[in-house]
Amino acid sequence: MTSSFTDIIKGDVITVDHPEYISSLARWAKNAERKARVVVFVKDADDVSRSIIYAKENNLQIAIRGGGHNAAGASSAEDGLVIDLSRYLQGVRVDAKEKLAYVGGGALWKHVDAEAIKYGLATVGGKVNHLPPVKTGVGGLTVGGGHGYLSDRHGLTIDNLKQVTIVTASGATLTANESENEDLFWAVRGGGSNFGVVTEFVFQLHPQRATVFAGAILFPVQKAKELVEATTKWLENIKADESMTQVYAVDASGKLLIAAFVFFNGSEEEGRMKFKSLYDIGPAVDLAKEIPYEELNGLMGTELDHGKSYYLSGLSQKKPCYEATVELIQKLSESSKTGLRPAVGFEYMSQAKVNSVPVSATAFRRQLAYNILCNIQWDGEGPDRTDEARLLAREMTEIILRGQGTLSEAEKQGYTNYGHDLSLPTSLSIAPHLDHQGPSSKVERAFTTNYPRLQQIKKKYDPDVIFNKWYPIEPAA
Repeated sequence: MTSSFTDIIKGDVITVDHPEYISSLARWAKNAERKARVVVFVKDADDVSRSIIYAKENNLQIAIRGGGHNAAGASSAEDGLVIDLSRYLQGVRVDAKEKLAYVGGGALWKHVDAEAIKYGLATVGGKVNHLPPVKTGVGGLTVGGGHGYLSDRHGLTIDNLKQVTIVTASGATLTANESENEDLFWAVRGGGSNFGVVTEFVFQLHPQRATVFAGAILFPVQKAKELVEATTKWLENIKADESMTQVYAVDASGKLLIAAFVFFNGSEEEGRMKFKSLYDIGPAVDLAKEIPYEELNGLMGTELDHGKSYYLSGLSQKKPCYEATVELIQKLSESSKTGLRPAVGFEYMSQAKVNSVPVSATAFRRQLAYNILCNIQWDGEGPDRTDEARLLAREMTEIILRGQGTLSEAEKQGYTNYGHDLSLPTSLSIAPHLDHQGPSSKVERAFTTNYPRLQQIKKKYDPDVIFNKWYPIEPAA
């Protein structure tokens, strides 16, 4: 590390001999941590630009850290350079008159939720926003598409994105919106971190009531069939402002839990009527109630402890299937005896608003199927068990997909922000590492018909593929 680089950075430059080095590497998932050569807590776009140029000159892999919530290690770089936005770029400014939020690239969703609701406003944010230290960053969720509780009313997070300030691979700082650098604006709405470092997002805000009905309703395993039947019937008439995430999980004691996290954007009285079919089953515990809106995105995540290791895998489902649920419960119970703690979350909400936007309008791949997240946890201080977790995730995926009829390969792969095993190892050269064997490629499945255009934009803004930690796009020839 040369003193000249340190001298030109306004923020903090952390190297291996710095007292903050170990803490600067810490991530939510222990297995996502990597021993970076240098971590730069940037203060502004100029710091980002200088960090990119320094990394290129010294052949260092680049990682971008916002919330540090990616279990695959996308925000870490072994022997590389981490551009960390979390310390100095957390600001949120609300223009209540124009209903816009100006959000720093290192902000967390709790910052956005808390500031916007002061004005009776909100936008579409992540579902795990603030339970310490599970911190879903604004940046990663946004550029990956962004599903949230308000998606059935206002679409994806990217559908509410009006502008970004982004530093590209050349070190240039650009403004991108519908009328300026339009191609780049199209690409960052779903194309992930492939095109640069976003230092500021501008979001459209919407009027939002101060309180909502939400919380967990817990059911014994014996009620699984009734729950599947009630959910199937509820989905037939699902409307905006009501949604549910059903979680099948094994707790620390090895006990299997079924929790339905319900949400209704209205009063408790109305909410209980919306989910009457669930209450008629006879839950074991009812924790749902009317809460302040800013607490909504923190309801889930109580079992997602910092310092544990995690493996995440996404897929999709067109409808609930009881036979598959029975098999899944058996697999979860068996797996709990191995020291792995698996959980599966089924996200049910109206897809009408999200799919009212044409697939070609943004880089994000849209679909009618419901998102599912497989999350496997193990002791972060013990041996690495990623291979075991990957195998278990595949087995659970095969079980869930039974009874689903025809799903596209892309739908089987699921929501891009739920992926794993997607970055390049260490080289800045893309050729030796990409799984790019025609249409079966994970990267192509992530973007489907939008992939060729993304390749052209990648060639323009990052031909050397220095941004390669999340579904790395191969530049067009």
